[in-house]
Amino acid sequence: MNQAPVFFISHGAPTFALEPGLLGPQLQKRGARLADVKAVLVVSPHWQTRDVKVTTTQTPETVHDFGGFPAELYTLQYPAPGQPALANAAAQLLTDAGFATGLDAQRGLDHGAWVPLYHLLPKADVPVFQVSMPASLTTAQAVDMGRALAPLRAQGVVIVASGSMTHNLYEIQQPDAQPEAYAQEFAAWVRTAVQAHAVKPLINYRSEAPHAARAHPTQEHFLPLLVALGAQQDGDTVQVLDGGMTHGVLSMESYVWGMPR
Repeated sequence: MNQAPVFFISHGAPTFALEPGLLGPQLQKRGARLADVKAVLVVSPHWQTRDVKVTTTQTPETVHDFGGFPAELYTLQYPAPGQPALANAAAQLLTDAGFATGLDAQRGLDHGAWVPLYHLLPKADVPVFQVSMPASLTTAQAVDMGRALAPLRAQGVVIVASGSMTHNLYEIQQPDAQPEAYAQEFAAWVRTAVQAHAVKPLINYRSEAPHAARAHPTQEHFLPLLVALGAQQDGDTVQVLDGGMTHGVLSMESYVWGMPR
């Protein structure tokens, strides 16, 4: 594999770790085909900072940064090592691209990182490090961040942008509730734009996509998709991972670029 692939993974609720649904097996299948991977870089909406931060933690802990879920979930561990050298390389690329960037040698892996990796790379034997999102990050800047990080793919770094295709927790329902039409319509619009490589409409999704503000009352869970779009390169093909809809409003649709079918 000349270039490591890029994933956008809808991680949904933390219970995704215990309930793989439709998406989990698809991630596991693709993770089993990853070759010559040196590390995984994760951008998660659950780590927002003033400026960009990159973890250089040697042995990151598994952070259970949520409450009110089944007790079993808090016993899960994802003991992947860190990769300080490649984390430093990522920080330098971001600095060179104009992002104010610092290092964090203490932070562990939040659930936006370890929950999807629990399915993608269940052995936890590939080093993982995280890149934070600035709290003021715009959609255009998110694309720029992905473009800055893209050269790491040639070094065997898989980029995982972890977010949610839809993320309206105000309207969350029972896990097996019927999908809401607005969430389906928003996800369908995004799928069409992604498959057409229509980056500009996706940057302007807030005004162009149907039900955008309802699908994402706040946009931190959508921004990782823009990072993934920035990290794709000419010649990458995109595969749609149809994860269905959970809780009536949480689309689990995900994508991978640059992986042979």
